[in-house]
Amino acid sequence: MGLLIRNTLAVLPADNGHTVGRHDLYVEGCEIAGIDGAPKGFAADETIDGARMLTIPGLVNAHTHAYLSVLRNMGDELSFGDWLFGTVAPIERRLEPEDSYWASLLSLAEMIRSGTTCLNDMGMHPGQTPRAVLESGMRAVVCRALAGEAYDRGDARVAEALRERDEFVGCDRLSFILGPHAPYSCGPGYLRMVADLAREKGMGVHIHLAESQAESMRIWARHHCTPVEYVRDAGIFDVPTVAAHCTRVSASDRAILAEHGVSVVTNPASNMKLGNGFAPVPELMKEGVNLCLGTDGAASNNAQNMFREMGLLALVYKGSRELPGCVSADDALRMATRGGARALGLNCGSIEVGKKADLALLDLDAPSLTPLGDPVSALVYAANGSEVDTVIIDGRVVLRHRELTTIDEERVRFEVARICERLGLSRA
Repeated sequence: MGLLIRNTLAVLPADNGHTVGRHDLYVEGCEIAGIDGAPKGFAADETIDGARMLTIPGLVNAHTHAYLSVLRNMGDELSFGDWLFGTVAPIERRLEPEDSYWASLLSLAEMIRSGTTCLNDMGMHPGQTPRAVLESGMRAVVCRALAGEAYDRGDARVAEALRERDEFVGCDRLSFILGPHAPYSCGPGYLRMVADLAREKGMGVHIHLAESQAESMRIWARHHCTPVEYVRDAGIFDVPTVAAHCTRVSASDRAILAEHGVSVVTNPASNMKLGNGFAPVPELMKEGVNLCLGTDGAASNNAQNMFREMGLLALVYKGSRELPGCVSADDALRMATRGGARALGLNCGSIEVGKKADLALLDLDAPSLTPLGDPVSALVYAANGSEVDTVIIDGRVVLRHRELTTIDEERVRFEVARICERLGLSRA
């Protein structure tokens, strides 16, 4: 199928930044096949008038838990430990597999509506988030959360993770990595097993790392090292690693992350809300660490909106460091697109010929984008996600004029309300 986006204002990559101009974009099948020139034999089955649209690469949510949308606005104003062990974990244990499917669909609907086309997800019910991803049209990298003190060859969670990968083999929009939950929930032997398995299977790793002061203190008390050193010594960094949070990393930790090519996902809203501080983003950039952006789950954010994350990312360091240029709008947009795609090893995240056709079109007539001024600044400092009019993933229109084409939102809301009522979470 051929899709032409005619005369759109498009954000294209340029070195570490972006360039914006008027372009015709040609989509053939699942890829961007041409910019300002139709590929040979191209025929447009659909043409989108882009004259009043700003077209950007779809945003990449590099760390989230889609199934946790049922815990939105629960356990707020709590410390990290009280939130995780006192609120989230007890409810998680009562979730049924089908709950994860409907809750994930709710998160995916929110993401699509706010311009996100790809997510890196850690879940607990194998097969449910992938099922939702395939039905929604999204692109995703998925892992089953793993935890344990020592490896048992019959480890049920590891077996589930591998079965999940095998079940969805050949699905172009789905890929799988291994998900050791965190240093405080995985013993050194368990981490070593995951690292060995990842090497054997040719898989990467997605892990929470150095998220809180309590984690750092616990690891130091038990192992006399930092969480980064602990994970490195277990071999995790010997395979491609996406490390979420990293709010508590020293100068030597940053050097380790850079040396091993670890991609760091910063999650500004979640980290601030739980009182965990900020990742040292300016310093990590100087070290050459690949940085990307995530929302974390709705249980700690409480949104799945990458526009809010971009705005927070570009603002918090300006204020906290008193340096207005330390993290720019270009930096934020790059982390939310190319940075995430690079971390996940995906051929998306930028508008270039040969890249996957994952695109979001924003309404330039939206009040928040009027007057437009610098388009990249507008995306990071002014936009809030409501401006997204059309979303294309893998060459398929999944949001058209703000209407989802793949998800029955009314049904999803009904099912999520039913789940919340069963769990005693309903307040309205």
